[in-house]
Amino acid sequence: MPADLTEVIPHRKIIRSWLAPIATKNTAYALFLVVSDLVLFALAITATVLLDQPVLQVLAAILSGLVIGRLFILGHDACHQSLTPHRRLNRWLGRLVFMPSLTPYSLWDVGHNVVHHGYTNLKDFDFVWQPYSIEAYRRMPAWRRMCERMYRSGWAPWLYYGVEIWWKRMYFPSRAVMPTRRGIFTADCLLVTAVAAAWLAALVYAASATGQSVAWLLGVAFLLPLIVWNALMGFVVYVHHTHTSVAWYEQKNDWSAASPFVSTTVHLTFGAGIGTALHHIMEHTAHHVDMSLPLYRLKKAQALLEKKLPGRIVIQPFSWAWYFQTARRCKLYDFERQCWTDFAGRRTS
Repeated sequence: MPADLTEVIPHRKIIRSWLAPIATKNTAYALFLVVSDLVLFALAITATVLLDQPVLQVLAAILSGLVIGRLFILGHDACHQSLTPHRRLNRWLGRLVFMPSLTPYSLWDVGHNVVHHGYTNLKDFDFVWQPYSIEAYRRMPAWRRMCERMYRSGWAPWLYYGVEIWWKRMYFPSRAVMPTRRGIFTADCLLVTAVAAAWLAALVYAASATGQSVAWLLGVAFLLPLIVWNALMGFVVYVHHTHTSVAWYEQKNDWSAASPFVSTTVHLTFGAGIGTALHHIMEHTAHHVDMSLPLYRLKKAQALLEKKLPGRIVIQPFSWAWYFQTARRCKLYDFERQCWTDFAGRRTS
C-alpha cells in the first residue's frame, strides 16, 4: 500500500526491499552501453577535427562534450559497483569511461560514494553545491563573494564544477582538502594527466596534418568538449539537490530524522527522450535510496517509489523558467529557519 503522509517514511531497508527484485545487473547490456558510447565519442571527436566548417566543428564539439557526460554516467555506475555484477570489471570499466572527462576514479569514489551519498545535504560534510549562511557569506573576502554570486547565477555551473569540484577536489587535491594521502589517488591523477597529454598531442599532430590552426583545434576539440561536460555535470548535480522544497541541515540528528535519502533529492522530469539520453540519471531518488540499482533499472525503480511514497518525493518538471527562478531564489541558506534566502538574507522559500 502507498505510504500515508501522516506516517513516518519507512526505514531505508524496507524501501530497498521493494526495489530488490528490480536491481538485477546485466553484464552484456552494460558492455554494449560502454562500447556504444565510446564509439560515439570517437566519432564525435573525429568529426570535430575533420569537418571543414567551423560552425560544424563547434556543433560536433558540443556533441562530444555531451557524450563525455554519457560516458561519465556509466563510470558513475561502475564506481558504485552497480553497472555489472563483477567488481574488478566495474573498476576497470569505470576508469576507462572516466578518461574523457579526466576524472580520477579513486578520488571520485571517496568524494561521491563516501561523502556525498553518506551525508547528502548535511552542512560541512556534503560539499557539492553546499549553500552558505548569510553570516558565512558576509565573512568572505570580496573576491570570494563575487565567485559565489557567479556560481549561483544559473549561468556558470561549468565554472563551479570545473573549479570547486574537479580542480580543488579531484585533480591532485591539496592536503587541506584531502588530508588522507593514498598512492592510488596519485596514480589515478597521473593516469588522467597522461590521457590529457595524449589527447593534446594527437590534436597538435592532427592540426599539422590537416593544415588547421593548432590553437583553434585545441580549443574546439579539447577545451570546448570539456567545458560542455563541466556545464552538464555542474547543472546535473545542482538540480538534483537544489530546490525550494529541498532542505539542507546543520545538525546531524535533524538530518538523520528527515530521511535524507528521500527528502534531499529531486526527480527532474524531461520530455523528448532527454532522460534516456542521460542514461536515466535524473531518476535520482531511486539512485539515492539504493546505489546498487543499475542505471538501466532506474526508471522502473523511480516509478515504483513514487507509487509507494506519494507526496514524499520532490518531482519537478524541467523548464528554463523554473531553473532560473530556482537560481534567483536559492542563493544562501538559513539553517535555523530551514529556508533559502537571497544574498541579503531575505527569505525566498
